[in-house]
Amino acid sequence: MGQYEGLRALYVNTSLKRESADSHTGLLLGASAAIMEKQGVDVDHVYLLEHQVPPGVYPDMTEHGWDRDDWPSIWERVKAADILVVGTPLWLGEESSVCRVLIERLYAMSGNLNDKGQSIYYGKVGGCVVTGNEDGIKHAAMTIGYALSHLGYTIPPQADCGWIGEAGPGPSYGDETDDGGRVGFDNEFTQRNTTIMTWNLMHLASILKANPIPNEGNDRNAWAAGARFDFENPEYRS
Repeated sequence: MGQYEGLRALYVNTSLKRESADSHTGLLLGASAAIMEKQGVDVDHVYLLEHQVPPGVYPDMTEHGWDRDDWPSIWERVKAADILVVGTPLWLGEESSVCRVLIERLYAMSGNLNDKGQSIYYGKVGGCVVTGNEDGIKHAAMTIGYALSHLGYTIPPQADCGWIGEAGPGPSYGDETDDGGRVGFDNEFTQRNTTIMTWNLMHLASILKANPIPNEGNDRNAWAAGARFDFENPEYRS
């Protein structure tokens, strides 16, 4: 029995590979997910390209000209998760286009509030896994981490990990070597950062579940009703 039973985690893979089995990013996401499962976390996986999720910043893009949108059903899984881990490959030093679509669709739900008038993402924690064979892990992690924080996710310390190998182009995480091994699996830096990220996500999610962020100062319903939580315009100060 793991110490974090009762927590739920969602791993979203935004690889550009058409088939999930071909995703290098999925291998490192799986390494993180395995740790959580050992600790009793209920882990869910979404491979975004297995779904029809059009770009846009609305909850349901069928209301804006698209024939199909699977986001509403995926959203229910996002909403149920205490932990969100976004996985992306690197291309020209940036996260994938599919990852940008995910961020747009997460943004589309940011107007939703919880029962305390806070962003629907309050009380949830987020992290990211980045893989590739070129530079860009920290850059992509900054983009994803900021986006999640801005929406209302809480980001624990050291909430990113990845693999890029030697300065590229070169083998990707999990590629087979001539001697039958797998590239990156024995890299201690990647192993360490993946482990730290995973445990910090579980630690902070557990803390927030037991001690939610108070809504003093961030209750948007109260703000709309006129509360200002001690804010004063500078020109009104004596």
